[in-house]
Amino acid sequence: MTDRLKRINELAAIAKQRALTEDEIKERDVLRKEYLAQFRSNFRGILDNTSIKRPDGTLEPLQKKN
Repeated sequence: MTDRLKRINELAAIAKQRALTEDEIKERDVLRKEYLAQFRSNFRGILDNTSIKRPDGTLEPLQKKN
């Protein structure tokens, strides 16, 4: 687990016990945005390297939908 994700989880636990301060809310929002950007980038890399095998045996890379 990355440090970023650990801190997000810490802030979530704190939020269950008490209200977060303004600084904690800003930190949480920044960390979430960074985490999601990294997740999406990693997932895009997986999809870019994924192919579909057709019944005739040919491999076709996934096409990005518009």
